[in-house]
Amino acid sequence: MNKKVTVYSTPTCPFCIRAKQFLKDNNITFEDIDVSADHARAQEMIKRSGQMGVPVIDIEGKMIVGFDKEGIKEALGI
Repeated sequence: MNKKVTVYSTPTCPFCIRAKQFLKDNNITFEDIDVSADHARAQEMIKRSGQMGVPVIDIEGKMIVGFDKEGIKEALGI
C-alpha cells in the first residue's frame, strides 16, 4: 500500500537530508518540496503544521515535525 508522503524541506537542512534518505532506504515514494524556493508551499506547510522549521513530513495528512524516525515508521506502518 502506497501512502501519500510529502516532505517539506530545504536543500541545506541535515535532518531533511536524513529524513529523505530514510524514506528512500525504505522504498517510500515521496514528493519533495523545497520551501526555500516555493513560498506558497512554505506558507501551506506553516498553515498545516504550525511549524516554520523543516523537515515537516506529511504522511496521509499526519504531520510529523523533524526527523522522527519512529513517528515516520508508525505513520507508514513499517
